[in-house]
Amino acid sequence: MSQNRILAMMLSVLAGLVLVVGGLSAVLLLSGGDDTAGGGDGTGTSTSIGGNPAEAASGRLRLGGSDPVTLDPHVAGDAGSAEYIVEIFSGLVTLTPDLEIVPDLAESFDVSPDGLTYTFTLRENAKFHTGRQVKAEDVKWSIERAASRQLSSPTAIAYLGDIVGVREHFFGLAEGGIPGVEVVDERTVRITIDAPKPYFLAKLTYPTAFVVDRQQVESNPRNWTRRPNGTGPFTLAEWRLGERIVLQANRDYVLGAPKLSEVVYLLSGGSLLTRFENGELDVAPVSIADIERARDPNSNLGPFYQTSQEFSISYIAFNTNVPPFDDVHVRRAMGLAIDRKRIAEVTFSNMLAPATGILMPGMPGYLDDDLTLPFDPEAAKAELALSKYADAMPPIVITEVGAGAEARTDTQAFLEQWRTILGINVEVRQTDFATFLADQDAGRLQAFNAGWIMDYPDPEDILDLKFHSGSSLNDVAYANPEVDNLLDRARVEGDPAARLGLYQQAERLIVSEAAWLPLYFSLGHTVVQKEVIGWFDPPMVVPRLRFIEVSR
Repeated sequence: MSQNRILAMMLSVLAGLVLVVGGLSAVLLLSGGDDTAGGGDGTGTSTSIGGNPAEAASGRLRLGGSDPVTLDPHVAGDAGSAEYIVEIFSGLVTLTPDLEIVPDLAESFDVSPDGLTYTFTLRENAKFHTGRQVKAEDVKWSIERAASRQLSSPTAIAYLGDIVGVREHFFGLAEGGIPGVEVVDERTVRITIDAPKPYFLAKLTYPTAFVVDRQQVESNPRNWTRRPNGTGPFTLAEWRLGERIVLQANRDYVLGAPKLSEVVYLLSGGSLLTRFENGELDVAPVSIADIERARDPNSNLGPFYQTSQEFSISYIAFNTNVPPFDDVHVRRAMGLAIDRKRIAEVTFSNMLAPATGILMPGMPGYLDDDLTLPFDPEAAKAELALSKYADAMPPIVITEVGAGAEARTDTQAFLEQWRTILGINVEVRQTDFATFLADQDAGRLQAFNAGWIMDYPDPEDILDLKFHSGSSLNDVAYANPEVDNLLDRARVEGDPAARLGLYQQAERLIVSEAAWLPLYFSLGHTVVQKEVIGWFDPPMVVPRLRFIEVSR
């Protein structure tokens, strides 16, 4: 999930290129654990691959992981943190593995005929992990905290801003809470939005709308996330920085007790695939170094290999406020000068699919047409000649996550194509993940490699949030009145087909103006031990661990 950031998945593909690229292992969001980490939790078991004696308890799932940036659902904006948050916390509604919106802490909800008011009735057995009942006041307080000026959440406006009074509350323009969130009684909360919006319920599945424990937050404001009192299917039993995270089943979870008793994430260094082959992990991603072996059904990995479609895209972004990217001809020229399809095939062994637009296959509104700028060197030169910077190109710096001596392999290829085809020299700046996210959110980057993982299956979650001129998540300062008009109309369009048509028109314009250069759609490549029953890689971050079993 996440508000953003395909890096978790992209970097697992790039892991096999670390020796070439340098430094990527430092930011792998799915890095493996040390063989001895966790006081025995890393020991081998009797698995279908590997040969150590069985020792793990029945119902224990062992995964690779990384320390989250945060476990506060109201400020999280990355997939690495969200992977844990959606298991520990919950909200009024949730997404199923089939991406259907269903009640969670709420047992039911009603929508007024005008589409403006949502009335939620909480379940009688909705409880925090400590056993305290979740009440309507907890929901109201959580939303007001998430949207508070003091917290300054980077996700609040984007995901809660449709609620009447949230924007005023966030910017400190009104006192007395949020009028659009009303406690009717202990089990009933009423939420009023500013216009009828078909996607609003989906936004409530995002962590910014999750319920947190006011008593815990106020009693320990600095460190409450070290052992959060959530409401989700799992409790955080242990978190040793850099070593392991242990989740234990919440047997009182409102939608049913998980089938697993425990999930252990090993956080420290080491090859996940090697640990899988040694019987120390139950699931591992496959990197480019091992993809051919995994694809071979006769290899030792072949019988365990799975692939899946993901609702995520990686892209190069241009800050349209900053020269030379305030000129659409420069942006288009640079898009026409790169051969994404060749790189996906040769560099990434088709582990990533060349993007054909912004919306991914399987998403509502996805178009079969390839909307992207084709690789066309002559057209690129002609486009650059139309630019006001054709004779005097200012310095260009592209930023990406990393700490090595060289840029990512595909970035290096793009740099060379821009130099040889257009005569444009581009400098690469590498930075750590946290700094990258902060600079990206603040709009401080001139150009950057990034990605977006869908938070809910609706085009609004990417086209509106990332490209509407008024969106707080529009980190490239893109502004087109025609696009804004299409997105504004799509927000309130009640006819599903007409609504998707508006998004499709907007997507064509956005891609044509090249604020983003769409690069790749992600595909999941995983190996799974035979004892793991029901494992699935969803197209985006959703609660999934409670559906998994381990038969040992």
